Amino acid sequence: MALQIISHPSPNYDARPEAQPIDMVVLHYTGMKSGAAALARLCEETAKVSAHYLIEEDGKIYQMVDEENRAWHAGLSSWGGKHGVNSRSIGIEIVNTGHEWGYTDFLEPQIDAVIALLTDIKARRGIKPSMVLGHSDVAPERKEDPGEKFPWDRLARQGLAVGTFQGGYDAAGDNMLSYFEAIQSLKDIGYHVLDASQAGDGSIIGGHSASVLAFQRRFCPAALGQGLSPMTKAAIEWAKRKMV
Repeated sequence: MALQIISHPSPNYDARPEAQPIDMVVLHYTGMKSGAAALARLCEETAKVSAHYLIEEDGKIYQMVDEENRAWHAGLSSWGGKHGVNSRSIGIEIVNTGHEWGYTDFLEPQIDAVIALLTDIKARRGIKPSMVLGHSDVAPERKEDPGEKFPWDRLARQGLAVGTFQGGYDAAGDNMLSYFEAIQSLKDIGYHVLDASQAGDGSIIGGHSASVLAFQRRFCPAALGQGLSPMTKAAIEWAKRKMV
């Protein structure tokens, strides 16, 4: 697919910190009723949000922020123990209504465009497949996107991302990890895991729950919502070998 990019500047950006390399791409879904509405919001000065690129349902690619500048797409976020994901990443919004508005499959032209854009970014910047992540990976307590329907395996076949775990509960290494071993492995992969004491109110988003759900959406959607099940533990060990 030939890469054609439409310029649609957003005022919502600032300078990256000096000497901060770009080593990550974060994929999002727009989570709005239409691509036009999402594009308008990402370019609305009072909204204080943006991304470098937006990919429409028909595969059109809009560039809102130059890659050399910091777009405001990830919010409060971290990966591998390092906060401030916006400073080191390129943000790509993919038009999809998201979980709030009737989450649908991503369309073929969109994914073709994602692959073409990531191929170009990788060629220019040498982004590792393990550093192409979802918004929920870097902000598990707040976000669900791009969600369990995103076809990571299509990207993986092009060497652009790590795909999803394909085995059963006994298909990868030691699936009898203890709770503490599994949580440590999630941290080793890069996830921020909230300590139970940090949750304060003892709600479900406290402790490991949010990070486990984020991991399942990204690497093991067949186990989504099953907690630290044997399949999830096997997938964690598999992903740790792929990502670390």
